[in-house]
Amino acid sequence: MDQQLIERIVGEVLGQLSKDVSPLPAHAVPIAVSARHVHLKPEHVEALFGKGYELTKRSDLSQPGQFASNETVVVAGPKGSIERVRILGPARSLSQVEVSFTDAMKLGVKPPLRESGDIEGSAGITLIGPKGSIYLEEGLIVAQAHIHMAPDDASRFGVQNGEYVTIEVDGVRPVSFRNVKIRVSDRYRLEMHIDTDEANAGFISQGTIGRLVKLGAEKAETAKTEMHVPQSAPRLVNKPYEFKKKLLSNEDIRSIQEQDILLDKGTIVTALAKDTARELGKTISFRK
Repeated sequence: MDQQLIERIVGEVLGQLSKDVSPLPAHAVPIAVSARHVHLKPEHVEALFGKGYELTKRSDLSQPGQFASNETVVVAGPKGSIERVRILGPARSLSQVEVSFTDAMKLGVKPPLRESGDIEGSAGITLIGPKGSIYLEEGLIVAQAHIHMAPDDASRFGVQNGEYVTIEVDGVRPVSFRNVKIRVSDRYRLEMHIDTDEANAGFISQGTIGRLVKLGAEKAETAKTEMHVPQSAPRLVNKPYEFKKKLLSNEDIRSIQEQDILLDKGTIVTALAKDTARELGKTISFRK
């Protein structure tokens, strides 16, 4: 192994050890990029995977008690379909599919922009599993950007549940997200959720930090925060990404837009890269 690869691996190990100890600056909100996904109620889990079937955990998500499951489905619309769309658990009281506007164009559907859980009158969609298929009369939405936070966070920011704020993100392509809804609960961890289209617009990757500005106070001085910007524009491709380098790093995982990454045999995958892939719901496989 050459010296450059060794230094890169050591750098990632040190980053892993220190990533959770640095306090966030005032007004800082970590941003999570939410890829297309599905929530299912128990009877729909059984319809797609078989009677008595229960979702199995693949990896924990950032919000307590939530997880990415091992199970995926095909999401099919009038004009196209998207394979291996991951189901998030645990099972819910209603079924819902969240996609980006780009996904909606591929599927040939027109979902409304909605808060998660608000599916009344939303678009219909077909889900195909290994044991069957279902058609949801409603449940397909483009999720509105929102911020999860605990009561202590809400008190620190001076905001309330249901309030709308602006989030500013610096970088090579600065963007502002307006009318971002605050959602407060003891069960939440501080984090803003945006979809892949919103992330692509601002070159935003998982873990980027935004700055919260209360509506009506956009001109107020706020603390500056460091922003992480990918080195190359994200790709909007559904087929597996064929990775050709000898080392797959955390930085590579974050810059690759595809959910499935295909490696040559012998490629080194760092521990932090594996953790990041699990966090983002991406799969890593080797050529046979």
